[in-house]
Amino acid sequence: MRTAPGGEGRIGLRANLRHIGALVRRNALQIKQDPESMFDAVLMPIIFILLFVYVFGGAISGKGNNDDYVNYVTPGLMAMMGMNISMAVGVGVNDDFKKGVMDRFRTMPIARSSVLIAKIVVEVGRMLVATAILLGTGFLLGLEIKTSVLDLFAAIGLSMVFGASLMWIFILLGLTMKTAQAVQGMAMLVLMPLQFGSSIFAPPTSMPGWLETFTDYNPLSNLADAARNLINGGPVAESVWWTLGWALVITVVTAPLAVAKFRKKT
Repeated sequence: MRTAPGGEGRIGLRANLRHIGALVRRNALQIKQDPESMFDAVLMPIIFILLFVYVFGGAISGKGNNDDYVNYVTPGLMAMMGMNISMAVGVGVNDDFKKGVMDRFRTMPIARSSVLIAKIVVEVGRMLVATAILLGTGFLLGLEIKTSVLDLFAAIGLSMVFGASLMWIFILLGLTMKTAQAVQGMAMLVLMPLQFGSSIFAPPTSMPGWLETFTDYNPLSNLADAARNLINGGPVAESVWWTLGWALVITVVTAPLAVAKFRKKT
């Protein structure tokens, strides 16, 4: 059955998946034509882990105990990678609107959500690349998996799920803000408190009471703790469920808003 432009409700699941696949291929080809767009995913993990291990490792774990800090900070940086890569989605969506790319998509008989989902799929792929490089660098610096490979994969999967949910927030920002610079500025206002007010870099017990309380409810802390315990051993159920709960709530709230904003944006 033929569908008219904008008739998203008449598009079946199979057609929707086909549209997503075609758009994923289009976005992947863009990366192939512009390899520099992968610099953040390739270089950022290396820079961050070297910076934090050799600048903060001795101060937090004691001089000569960098190996211990590698096992502490690397799982936390997996959470941080997801958030930083997610920011690029909002900037990309905003830029595509400026170039008129999104206007062409909206004239096609495809589901509006497929355009945004395809963006997320490609960015999750970039996130996997960044995480693989982060872990590879971590292994070179002394990272040890004290549980099992399956637990490591579970930590990676959990980071991907949470990172994908965050992308809806940044897509919504990209659709709401007028310029890519404004998207980046607003994203940094969100990123900085969440990243540094968390257990990613240091145990919350060393923080003032009010900040420790904020850290306990910070979703990045839940993800960092879950990944850390999956890799190093320790109780994981509570932090895993909190992370999945946060991911579900973020997606349920922001995904419909982002799709609605995409339909109406002029």
